[in-house]
Amino acid sequence: MEERNGQGVRAASVPSRAWPVPLDRAFGRDDITILRHEITRLLGAAGLAGDRLDGFVLAVNEVITNVVLHAGGQGRVVLRIDGGSVWCVVTDAGPGIPGAYLDRVRTPGTFEVGGRGLWLAHQLCDEVTTATGPIGTSIGLRIDLDVVPDPR
Repeated sequence: MEERNGQGVRAASVPSRAWPVPLDRAFGRDDITILRHEITRLLGAAGLAGDRLDGFVLAVNEVITNVVLHAGGQGRVVLRIDGGSVWCVVTDAGPGIPGAYLDRVRTPGTFEVGGRGLWLAHQLCDEVTTATGPIGTSIGLRIDLDVVPDPR
């Protein structure tokens, strides 16, 4: 059994499957809502449902909103399905993420304004990867398509 986000989960038997990239596009401020709906539709068709679908879409929304607010307003999102997992990679050409926001263990303070996007992504996704520096950031979000709660 694996530990994932503090909950015991076990991966169901998942046949290896790969989709062609279902989404690869540039985005800006006016695209956030459209992207959220498009990603929800694509992942629903792929079999992701319920709280896991809602949580993953929320995590993607937080990351693309951060790009718009803090990284120059424009980015690129690529969504693919491979080996029983959904990957969403969001890239930008911003100044990089300050170190204080990269600590996934640090829970944002109650009265702290902002600073929850990446923390929330770590809570809602099965894996989060971050590469950041002065010429841009790439954040990868992964969630398994077929995860069954472990009854133990």
